[in-house]
Amino acid sequence: MIDGTAGVSGRRDADEALLDNPDALAEHDPGGMLRHTASAGAQVRESAALAAEANLAVLADDGRPRAVVVAGIGTAGRTGDVLATVAGPRCPVPIIGHRSAGVPGWVGAADVVIAVSASGRSPEALGAAEAAHRRGARLVAVGAPDSQLQSVAERARAPFIPVPRRAPARASLWALTVPVLLAARSLGLVKVNEADLAETAARLDADADRCRSAAESFVNPAKSLALGLAGSIPIVWGSSPLATVAARRFGDTLSANARYPVVTGALGEAGRGRVGLLDGVFGGLAEGERDIFADPAEDDGEGTRLRLVLLRDGGLNAEDDTDEPLAVEERRADAVQTLAERRGVRCDVVTAEGGSALERLASLIAVPDFASIYLALAHGLDPMAVPAITEMKELSNQ
Repeated sequence: MIDGTAGVSGRRDADEALLDNPDALAEHDPGGMLRHTASAGAQVRESAALAAEANLAVLADDGRPRAVVVAGIGTAGRTGDVLATVAGPRCPVPIIGHRSAGVPGWVGAADVVIAVSASGRSPEALGAAEAAHRRGARLVAVGAPDSQLQSVAERARAPFIPVPRRAPARASLWALTVPVLLAARSLGLVKVNEADLAETAARLDADADRCRSAAESFVNPAKSLALGLAGSIPIVWGSSPLATVAARRFGDTLSANARYPVVTGALGEAGRGRVGLLDGVFGGLAEGERDIFADPAEDDGEGTRLRLVLLRDGGLNAEDDTDEPLAVEERRADAVQTLAERRGVRCDVVTAEGGSALERLASLIAVPDFASIYLALAHGLDPMAVPAITEMKELSNQ
């Protein structure tokens, strides 16, 4: 019989002091998740070099595809979201994420399938690669070298980009994403040049330096964000499609690293219903009944509050007043901040920076990635070892 609490450790209340103790942080992070996350810039450079060695040019031999399917699960699946948002609404073909085994029934010789798996053995990616080969679709595979996925690609005589697995998949987003983007570039579907990649890598390096463990909480944006989220129910909304990808990524890392329940999504969609959470029992109602003189140490759990994290994009033409969609997004973001303020719901804002869509996305992902790890460490959790994930696999494979 499996003990439901086997391997589960940590504390319910966050230890704020621990975050300013680099030695304690290292002790609680034996798997090196902080180090792996800090390698994001290096991942961009290495994956770009590996993709350059693959024969991606053959993808263009049959012309523009009817559609592109990006097949993968978890972080690998997020690469399809990144591709779709970087390609933008003017992309001439649909880009479709597929998170289950096989491929959609309509996929055929006119389409391209990009199968992504950090381990190279996920059933979703393997099933998609095999189905693409059977149906005559063009195939690209991204994953660990000398893996089952590479074997399928070789049988199909399809390009394979080997991504060395040095970290858990959720800490390898950029290693998996760059080959997907460059495969799409070979198809003429996305404009990502070497300067964009270099600037994105530099942005990730700079954010890793700002979020390093030796930087104290009052100057470390990731530690500050983590402490603000501690003990709350996070709501993470993105103001634009690009920011929404980052919001959902933050939800992934908060759940897996810090084990926090989280609501994520697009701010425009939230305005049609989920914004009502700000009025609810964890939002305005709770804040309205709070005793400002109460001792936080005596909180029995009924004091759980919402904490809003708003990821704002602003677009690449923030000064262009004629850009109506951008103006709408900005007004909507301003409105939700006002709503939160009126209800006493605290709000953190992360604003995109950079000269390309890819760099702006990186600027919205980097600090939250680190924040999810610092939040885990503050609770005494090992952000790499997640007993429930291991147990789920054991139970599923019995």
